[in-house]
Amino acid sequence: MKFFKRDNFKRDAFIGLVVWIFLLIFFFIVPSPGIHDIIQKVFILGLFAMSLNILIGYLGLVAFGHAAFFAAGAYTLGLFLQSSAIVSLGSLSIPAAIISAIFISTVLAAFIGAICIRLKDIYFSFLTLAFQMLIYSIILALVDITGGDQGLMGGFPKPPFLGINLGKPFDFYAFTIFISIITIVLLRQLIESPFGYGLRMIRDNPERPAALGFNNQRHKLIAFIIAGSIAGLAGSLQALLDVGAYPEWAFWAKSAEPLFMILLGGMHSFLGPLMGALIFEILNDFVTANTRYYGLVLGLVILSFVLGLRRGLLDWLLIKFYRK
Repeated sequence: MKFFKRDNFKRDAFIGLVVWIFLLIFFFIVPSPGIHDIIQKVFILGLFAMSLNILIGYLGLVAFGHAAFFAAGAYTLGLFLQSSAIVSLGSLSIPAAIISAIFISTVLAAFIGAICIRLKDIYFSFLTLAFQMLIYSIILALVDITGGDQGLMGGFPKPPFLGINLGKPFDFYAFTIFISIITIVLLRQLIESPFGYGLRMIRDNPERPAALGFNNQRHKLIAFIIAGSIAGLAGSLQALLDVGAYPEWAFWAKSAEPLFMILLGGMHSFLGPLMGALIFEILNDFVTANTRYYGLVLGLVILSFVLGLRRGLLDWLLIKFYRK
């Protein structure tokens, strides 16, 4: 089974490059640190939501514990960059820490996925949540390593590499968006590959691909591992942005965030979760600045989308466009 179909790769890569260059120019046209911060968060949270949508939108599996991998990536990066052995690598320390974060998240996803994919529906959902809360408890218990309920404090070094200094706002902005766009382009190839269509077949009628010789369990596990690794990457970027890692990122409420983004943007369009992240972050920034009733306002907005549009915004827009 092929994972990538390269026919549209050049087109998607070109579009990604154009978007990246546009956002670099935007950085100087609109010199607002607050807006730059929102854009970075949108891409990071967008990766987080898109990784979960591999399971929800394309496989039909709702994971309530997806933030476990986000937190694993964040804490791995933070702990590695606070390690003298990694810091001694100098300019290679940031790439080594990010790769390590992805690796640990991937291994964790393989372990949890091998157990959880054997179950269906709500049993799968709550078992993933149980693993997440186990990781949350471990983070709180290992105070000497993780900082407990205070989080991974003290910051960490960001030595320059390949001429990139992540201590500078523009360099970090460009780097975060670049890594996010590369990941999105590669994920697009995966979703449009025979493997991606195999996931849709399993979602719609699991008996049919099994009859055709598909190993449904293997496909589910691979999808789960890929979703976990991308969530780990998102967590590592968030840790770099916040210069720390916090136990709330492993709490059950953190897994609700990408679910909300998928509901807001749409689960049936590839970029729906990214649009959902944009809506979510704008809501978060606006509501928290103007009222303390953040949860109430967010709940009302999600209800209006679910009851009014009956789907995410991008799903709704695409349906309206194609009907015309």
